[in-house]
Amino acid sequence: MRIISYNVNGIRAAINKGFLDWLQQANPDVICLQEIKATQDQIPTEEITKAGYPYQYYFSAEKKGYSGVAILSKTEPKNVVFGTGIQHMDFEGRNLRADFEDVSIMSLYLPSGTNIDRLDFKFQYMDEFQNYINHLKNDIPNLIICGDYNICHEAIDIHDPIRNATVSGFLPSERKWLDGFMKSGFVDSFRHFNKEPHNYSWWSYRAGARGNNKGWRIDYNLISENIKHRMTRAVILPEAKHSDHCPIVIEID
Repeated sequence: MRIISYNVNGIRAAINKGFLDWLQQANPDVICLQEIKATQDQIPTEEITKAGYPYQYYFSAEKKGYSGVAILSKTEPKNVVFGTGIQHMDFEGRNLRADFEDVSIMSLYLPSGTNIDRLDFKFQYMDEFQNYINHLKNDIPNLIICGDYNICHEAIDIHDPIRNATVSGFLPSERKWLDGFMKSGFVDSFRHFNKEPHNYSWWSYRAGARGNNKGWRIDYNLISENIKHRMTRAVILPEAKHSDHCPIVIEID
């Protein structure tokens, strides 16, 4: 099973940049999208179906043109859950889960902390999300949480850890939360296979950051500890350029 996570920074913009042609070539069984910035009626669902993904699930933000997550699948899941059931989390469309026979896949878009109000919201969200997952694991033990966590875990995951130490996304308190979340029963699939530096999933549009590979690794496919033995591969695909992020892949038996 090949699973891809991709913050597309606007699904319509990504499609205009060749996303659907790329999707057919990449050929995942399931793709989790974040920051779709659209409602289902604004998305060319028929074109996506023709690209090989008849099962499409969208959880959009109440605010137009903002946030939102999606899951596209070749096969029909046995169950789909929109949101967490917690209104102050769900109104921005940040969690969507598809349950298949022996694995459940979540598309997650954690908030960024662009200012003090959003940083407070981000920490509240992280605490609520941890509690939600702690309970969810009792019923859904085989879980893969794919998405944009808006946090670099360690210094190896960011191009300039010293200058960015006071920037949201690399704050010690954010990193501590992500470390604790992983230690609560999840494996960073990419780092399981690759310990090398200079592997990133997001680059600023400013100052030629992507061309100079001055990036951040803030997108993760985290897999439950109990099924980590099923992983066969995990990679980042920086050559895909439909967004300021790039896709990340996990393959499992």
